[in-house]
Amino acid sequence: MGDNNSINKVPPGFRFHPTDEELVVHFLQRKAALLPCHPDVIPDLHLYPYDPWELDGKALGEGKQWYYYSRRSENRNTRNGYWKAMGMEESVVNRSSSRRVGIKKYLVFFIGEAEEGGGGGVKTDWIMHEYRLSDSDSSSGTSRSSKRRGHNSKIVSILLYTILHL
Repeated sequence: MGDNNSINKVPPGFRFHPTDEELVVHFLQRKAALLPCHPDVIPDLHLYPYDPWELDGKALGEGKQWYYYSRRSENRNTRNGYWKAMGMEESVVNRSSSRRVGIKKYLVFFIGEAEEGGGGGVKTDWIMHEYRLSDSDSSSGTSRSSKRRGHNSKIVSILLYTILHL
């Protein structure tokens, strides 16, 4: 699911503009539960070797926004900079049940090296949204068991990201 070949398999005229709730419920929850996603258009990508301007063709792009799945990583450094959390998180709520289904975190890209204490680098106009399942759906940052169809395997926290170039 979500392999890099899916980027080129979207039908002509296809537009991908999901809400935060749709990203969490229809894509991230299904991916974490090892269920198929339809359409299967969001690729898996190890983000941190890439600077944001290198994502075109590697992630599902729609306008100035790219979508992809990645594993949780504490190292947010790239070749030319780093992603820094902006300290803002929002709940993603299911409109029909009013239940929190996920959390959206904001990060900004800085060119240069991070310094101790959080400074350093030049702030850019690249913004990243990190979506994760709420703690009730997934133990954030840890592994959990999946017993779907009799399988008992460990899976690592999966995150869904969007990157915007403002």
